[in-house]
Amino acid sequence: MIRQRMAVERIPGPLASLYEKGARMVIDSYYSEVADEIVAHLQSGTILDLGTGPGYLPIEIVKRAPAIRIDGIDLTLKLIKMARENSERAQVADRLHFEVGNAANLRFDDNSYDMVISTGMLHSLKDPVGVINECYRVLKPGGEAWIFDPARVSSAIDVRKWIASLTLWEKLLGILFALGQRFNPAHTYNQQQAIEIVSATDFADYSIEEGNGEIKIKLRK
Repeated sequence: MIRQRMAVERIPGPLASLYEKGARMVIDSYYSEVADEIVAHLQSGTILDLGTGPGYLPIEIVKRAPAIRIDGIDLTLKLIKMARENSERAQVADRLHFEVGNAANLRFDDNSYDMVISTGMLHSLKDPVGVINECYRVLKPGGEAWIFDPARVSSAIDVRKWIASLTLWEKLLGILFALGQRFNPAHTYNQQQAIEIVSATDFADYSIEEGNGEIKIKLRK
């Protein structure tokens, strides 16, 4: 039985800079690899990125595929501002749109996107079935949703370099957040649990792979 649970669905604003610094360190070792995999599947069209964070994955995708347009949403305003700045800096802002949005209640029309993607968000959701059903709703017939969780971001980070990049205030915030997580630890799903979640959604055509500490869920409408 799948139950809604206590979860932190957004990166708290004060922690956004810590998250961004870590994400920036794995552009080549993680986001570039995922972007290659996505572009090998879709060379043109529209993509929705759920939990986009500082926008590094969408930026890497459109660098590789100029005919793709991406909307990225996140619950953390500070991360959305970073994503916009990063897209301007990368000179791809004309193909990207970032906004604050809730994956459980998307504002987009039915049958809007060729693909929906998400990396590292599933484990933080209170209602994963509801969010995946929203993916189904906004996908065009034949479109696919790719959900990778937990993203291999943290395992790819050079922790020493990351800590060295933090200000004293950021280090203090990180310690306080880590202490809080001890009382509400993040839960990640194994393959069987992921199957249970997906089986409760509107998707009937899907594959689920587990390996290297990551679940890859690929769903087709």
